[in-house]
Amino acid sequence: MKSIVSKTAAIILMTATLGACTANGGVGLSQSQANTALGAVVGAAAGNLIGHDTEATLTGAALGGLIGSQINR
Repeated sequence: MKSIVSKTAAIILMTATLGACTANGGVGLSQSQANTALGAVVGAAAGNLIGHDTEATLTGAALGGLIGSQINR
């Protein structure tokens, strides 16, 4: 149980950090690029939590990035 809590906290921290970097005055990403990056991070974390292996992590990142790139199109 402790592992799930620490992984969830890490996901929240990564998401908040990436979101802050893509705000106005951030690293200069377009909205589509920012959504893709955020989707990939969240997807990778979710894939890792669900599958517990590298393949699940990479699949989650790919799907999250794809979904993130399609938001606000």
